[in-house]
Amino acid sequence: MPSTLKIQTTRSVKELTGTPEVSEALAYFEAAAEHITSEHIKISQVPASPFDERERAEYLRDKFVQLDLDQVSIDAEGNCLGLFAGSSLSPLFVVSAHLDTVFAKDTDFSVQRRGNRLFGPGISDDSSGLVALIAIVEALKTARVKTSGSILFVGTVGEEGEGNLRGVRYLLTEGPWSNRVDAFLSFDGPGIDRITNRALGSRRYRIEVNGSGGHSWGDFGIPNPIHALGRAISRLAAYPIPKNARTTFNVGRIEGGTSVNAIPAFAAMEVDLRSTADAELRRIDAFFRRAVREAVDEENGARKPGDQPLLLKLELTGERPTGATPADSPLVELAMEATRAQGIEPKLDQSSTDSNLPISLGIPAITLGSGGNAAGSHTLDEWYEPEGRALGLKRGLLVILGVTGLSRSNPM
Repeated sequence: MPSTLKIQTTRSVKELTGTPEVSEALAYFEAAAEHITSEHIKISQVPASPFDERERAEYLRDKFVQLDLDQVSIDAEGNCLGLFAGSSLSPLFVVSAHLDTVFAKDTDFSVQRRGNRLFGPGISDDSSGLVALIAIVEALKTARVKTSGSILFVGTVGEEGEGNLRGVRYLLTEGPWSNRVDAFLSFDGPGIDRITNRALGSRRYRIEVNGSGGHSWGDFGIPNPIHALGRAISRLAAYPIPKNARTTFNVGRIEGGTSVNAIPAFAAMEVDLRSTADAELRRIDAFFRRAVREAVDEENGARKPGDQPLLLKLELTGERPTGATPADSPLVELAMEATRAQGIEPKLDQSSTDSNLPISLGIPAITLGSGGNAAGSHTLDEWYEPEGRALGLKRGLLVILGVTGLSRSNPM
């Protein structure tokens, strides 16, 4: 099983910022602002579509090699890893960002610079997180910071969509670093105030319905796969949303049919179910699966003798666990202190990120924004601006050093 070590932060933020080496590292983010922006553009323009992140992983691997990290590799699942070795391997702190985007393989990933804003698919989610990894390593190396514990920097695959957290799942449960990780931090998107310590659970389905098909006039009465899905969607839309736990559902994709005057032989849809409470997620999940089966049964019930019935395939394509890193845990308290040190009041948050997986395994984990401002996530109009980015990077570095500590060769 993965480590469930209850980490203790080694130094306060005030103590860390009083250290010459740490002060120099923090100053790097402002001094190298244009360089960081240039690196942000470069990594964002490397294609990284769902289940096709290899090129971006290789780019990040080459950066880790240039930065002289140890044990740089791309693992069997496609994650890119590099170790910033401390005087000890413990505590081992994973600091991650996800490589993948939601955009198809033929997407133009070029970045347009308009004033202070960068426009491009995935420029914020999560190229801003990836460049945070690079910038933090550069800051540590430039200031010659030496840590007591070790930092495993990871670019993960499979965070978006149907990726089902496959990258972080492999990292923590199957890969060579499983059973060794003491704490986990994910940079995901922009911002400086939010600290995601609660995991938003979700379940995702693909439903396929197959039939014989036919002519809309001459074969009327043959079970229609699209009609069956329509019945199921109508049931889901009428689901009684609970008042005490935010719960959502979404039919994100639907396909099928060949012509307006042809009964389709096939239809499919993809559905996303989410809830802040595990019990409610289980409840809407059971309701939805029952609604789909009843909808297909109803459509089949009206068929004439001899007509082929519809066949249903209901596939669970994604499952993200719920859970939380407690607000009074050392990791969350450290992140709150580091946020306030930037003059920002922190906000605890619940979302669906790579941190869901370590939280479910009992590993202290949070997700932070990497600074800056952004909008249009998951659209072709996505943009990012680096104003305030240095604050996010400083906060992230202070959290990292608060967990790993400084070695004795970095005296106070």
